Amino acid sequence: MTTEARRVAALEGSGTFGTTEFVLYALTVVTWSTSWILIKFQVGPVSIWQSVLYRFSIAVVVMFAWVVLSGRRIRFPAALHPRLMLMGALMFSMNFALFYLAAQWLTSGLLAVVFSVVTILNPINAAIVLRDRLEPRVLVGALIGVTGIALIFWPEVNRPETGNTALFGLAAAGAGAMCFSLGNMVASGVHRRGYPVISANAWASLYGVVLLAGIVAGIGAPLKFDPDPSYVVPLVLLATVSTVVPMASYLTLMRRIGPGRAGYATVMFPIGALVISWLFEGYEWTMVALAGLALALLGNLFVLRKPRSR
Repeated sequence: MTTEARRVAALEGSGTFGTTEFVLYALTVVTWSTSWILIKFQVGPVSIWQSVLYRFSIAVVVMFAWVVLSGRRIRFPAALHPRLMLMGALMFSMNFALFYLAAQWLTSGLLAVVFSVVTILNPINAAIVLRDRLEPRVLVGALIGVTGIALIFWPEVNRPETGNTALFGLAAAGAGAMCFSLGNMVASGVHRRGYPVISANAWASLYGVVLLAGIVAGIGAPLKFDPDPSYVVPLVLLATVSTVVPMASYLTLMRRIGPGRAGYATVMFPIGALVISWLFEGYEWTMVALAGLALALLGNLFVLRKPRSR
């Protein structure tokens, strides 16, 4: 085990949540809470696959520039690259494409609510993939959280004019959340070996771009780009502030305290995103939706609550 890997293991084992962890948490929450409304501006004349491709083509240039200018490690063993390819496919391409697809049918706040289920998926997938211990409270929290999400979506599903589209959006966003969580497991395995977060993200994003380019080429539709500022400005913000910053802060947080507790950052996403959706998209609050939000947050907190030491 390398010195860096031993340091990572020590950080994960300590489970501390100090000033550094709080800053990482705050960065992740603020940048991701505001990203959902920006996605809505990417759904339009430009296809979903092309919009995600443009986003990560910009992001990968920014990340590699960051790696080079900061003098971080850029070369990894050949044996690690298949993991980085899988990480890129799950976290930096398919996950986002599915959420962009869901954005056609759901408000930005509801997208964030579905994404918050990652809090529940992470410890469950970590138990399956990484052989981490699965606490009973995780299963209880999962039941509470899923019940809450069902209540949040009930008003949308129950409306004749939005019922089917809400279900389509929920299915697409749910699949996106699962992709992100499985990508977390791959990323956690990479970072536990002591490889730097930003460098690993850069390579994974590059492989994600290659996959997206292949899909776009396979579809065969002509490339389109909307020069209107209402498309370009959100695209640039999504590629930089909403991609590079939160991914780096989130994965660093996951590396320091583990994938289960790192999901703590998702607890505040639904609140901020739903408020933004209420202000700018006309999202309608109902008593059922409020009760569902409370249960969803309670389920997340139940999962992330650190058990008392005996």
